[in-house]
Amino acid sequence: MSKTALIIGAGLGGLATALRLVSKGYKVTIIEKHHQAGGRLNQLKKDGFTFDVGPSFFSMSYEFKELFDYCKIANPLQFNALDPLYSVYFSYKKKPYLIHKNLEKLATEFVDEKDFVRKATAYLKAAKEVFDDTEYRVIKKNFDGKMDYLYQLTKVPLKHGPKLFRSMWSELERHFETEEVKIIFSLVAFFLGATPFDTPAVYSLLNYTELVHDGYWNVKGGMYTITEEIVKLLKNNGVEIIYNTEIKQFVQEGKTLKGFVDQHGKTWSADVFVSNADAAAFRGNILGRKKYTEAKLDKMDWTLSPFTIYLGVKGKLENIHHHNYFLGENFKDYADKIFKTGVSPNKPYYYVNVSSKSNPECAPEGCENIFILCPMPDLRYKKDWSDREALADTIIADLSQRIDFDLKENTVTRTIYDPIEWEKMFNLYKGSGLGLAHGMNQIGALRPSNKDEEYENLYYVGASTTPGTGLPIVVISSRLATERILEEHGGTI
Repeated sequence: MSKTALIIGAGLGGLATALRLVSKGYKVTIIEKHHQAGGRLNQLKKDGFTFDVGPSFFSMSYEFKELFDYCKIANPLQFNALDPLYSVYFSYKKKPYLIHKNLEKLATEFVDEKDFVRKATAYLKAAKEVFDDTEYRVIKKNFDGKMDYLYQLTKVPLKHGPKLFRSMWSELERHFETEEVKIIFSLVAFFLGATPFDTPAVYSLLNYTELVHDGYWNVKGGMYTITEEIVKLLKNNGVEIIYNTEIKQFVQEGKTLKGFVDQHGKTWSADVFVSNADAAAFRGNILGRKKYTEAKLDKMDWTLSPFTIYLGVKGKLENIHHHNYFLGENFKDYADKIFKTGVSPNKPYYYVNVSSKSNPECAPEGCENIFILCPMPDLRYKKDWSDREALADTIIADLSQRIDFDLKENTVTRTIYDPIEWEKMFNLYKGSGLGLAHGMNQIGALRPSNKDEEYENLYYVGASTTPGTGLPIVVISSRLATERILEEHGGTI
């Protein structure tokens, strides 16, 4: 008889783990709080427009290929390479910077940075070395406790040591002179949900993945196609997904979990359990662990909260690309202050994605769909979101002025998700968009483990366990969790 697995949460981590386990002979059931699968990789349909709710592009596309190869399934996704990767608009510059992978082409954007190609080549070479020296020693590896982690770190060349203790911004200052180059290269820190002033320099490896190694990609049909295609594969393999179901309690017998109890009092039993909820908050809120009380969770470092706006507008936008960043002046001052205060910014920095430029079917003819993301402090710092409409108006007015298009006048539909809604929809702790941050005390084996400390049949997958956040990293997380399960509970080959 097949062993059974219950997966809590139908985010990408839960879906990918389910696909791996069912390919190894497990009978899998998924329970999900939301009304549809995907977690943050979700979709909003409204008034004829279709929006990707969260992630809008990704790097390391080969990790999706690894997932489907692992399960011996043909890749159902069609990836589109981004070129340019993205554009960056500064409030004091008329033209945006177009960010290309080709350094010679990129140098024409950064004409004020003398000898840019040589400097960028040296910087990216060092970033590549960090990536190559940590990929299999740290990122794609399970650890048997902190001592094992420390032992693996001894295998990483000592030359990378200083980058553990200085920030990404400090690293960029060692290579480049102009503020615009440093700011643009530092934007990858926000993909980790933090500022470049709080992110360790080792994450310069992300510049290597975006500019050299793999670039950025999206998916034909929109990012939610990833969720839809995996769900189809799961259903074809007998996996049942139960929606509108939230776990509240658990049932144990010694060191073995026997089941979880939902909000209706129903007990869900299985041989193996995998939580795709936040690995730290789940231990505190559901399992009641003293190490993860609210007071202790609040002292951990969490990623920034998303404030998102979904606009459907009449007319075609000519002065904007698919992926765009809109920045102001005083970058460091903004980053230092805004993310740890309860006040909304007067001149916010934000990201804009117009996916209808690549996927016209996402908007009615002659229209565009616009997704705006403004990183904000989590709910520990800003609890009151009664100013959400005013903040949205401020962002929309600023964007209208900068692209020379009256968005308010041409709005067909408008939806806002503030951090409170993100917390409620997807059980994000205090509205933290990407879970635990990636400071040196919260990476590797210092993150909550993907194997439970007490129960022999409970595992974790997703952004707040190993190895961390980001779509391809979560796919890696699903493999690491699956490897532990198969090693400890068996499966078919």
